[in-house]
Amino acid sequence: MTLLSVRDLTKHFPITGGVMRRVIGAVRAVDGISFDVAQGETLGLVGESGCGKTTAGRAILRLIEPTSGEIFFDGTDVRALAKEPLRKLRRKMQIVFQDPFSSLNPRMTVGASVREGLTIHKLAEGSAADARVRQLLEEVGLRAEHATRYPHEFSGGQRQRVGIARALAVEPKFIVCDEPVSALDVSVQAQVINLLQDLQRAHGLAYLFIAHDLSVVEHIADRVAVMYLGRIVELARADELYAMPLMPYTQALLSAIPVPDPDAKRERIVLRGDVPSPANPPSGCPFHPRCQHPQKDAACSAIVPPLELKEPNHWAACIKQLPTRISWEEQQSAGATRPPERIVPVRATA
Repeated sequence: MTLLSVRDLTKHFPITGGVMRRVIGAVRAVDGISFDVAQGETLGLVGESGCGKTTAGRAILRLIEPTSGEIFFDGTDVRALAKEPLRKLRRKMQIVFQDPFSSLNPRMTVGASVREGLTIHKLAEGSAADARVRQLLEEVGLRAEHATRYPHEFSGGQRQRVGIARALAVEPKFIVCDEPVSALDVSVQAQVINLLQDLQRAHGLAYLFIAHDLSVVEHIADRVAVMYLGRIVELARADELYAMPLMPYTQALLSAIPVPDPDAKRERIVLRGDVPSPANPPSGCPFHPRCQHPQKDAACSAIVPPLELKEPNHWAACIKQLPTRISWEEQQSAGATRPPERIVPVRATA
């Protein structure tokens, strides 16, 4: 069952100039993305720094207001909600921030930070709230007595556990994990990933897991969406995407994953140039100035490729990747699921 449905979500930050501070342009941080997240599913959202991943996650929760698009959570139109109904809905939609240091108030004890959500949503008071805080801390691998300590007394991994406990306090259905392990040591990363998976199984949580480390995403995600310059350029099940990436950008990202074998040889795809500015994106395919595809031609710089179904349950935005030649009915019989409404499946041709 679909829990979160996002359609054509955009977030443009205005650029002003001149004495009158008129709007002279826009930074296209998120430029029309669509995806679904099912109950209990983890969707990985990956890409280079600056591609719009964090902005997309915060726009879904309306921590920043989207420019346009539709966001439906459990059948509720998130963008249509006023302040008070939105606050009630946020009990079901939480976030774990990237930086475990700045995301906690240094003047509040750990227990007070976790308890704050219980107080705001009137879920528990007094001794019942204290007991709930102790339970949450123990559930994320901390001790009950840690509730009286301050954030500066903890390591980075412990602080991130506090952030997870704070998100769990209001019993959400969906959590945006905004690069929750990128600031941690590798050994601690594994512990936090295992914790998130255990909590998902115990509480039936759905995650939007934002990261730029594809080796981490491979272990936790059921499906993976690859973003480039504000757009989703590939979307597939995790095992299929890692085994057979279709988009040249995804192929380059996967080639950069370190192999834990000094004797193993892998062809590294080195991308040319830098990521274009989202304030002045290139015409046509946003990736074409850096694309290594051998069949790249003038069409790539003139046509904006839509996100199309190329293989069963595998979408890519590349005009040089030929679509599958089996019909949508045949794909359904093989277990394929329907894509978002704005993505039109490619039908068989005569």
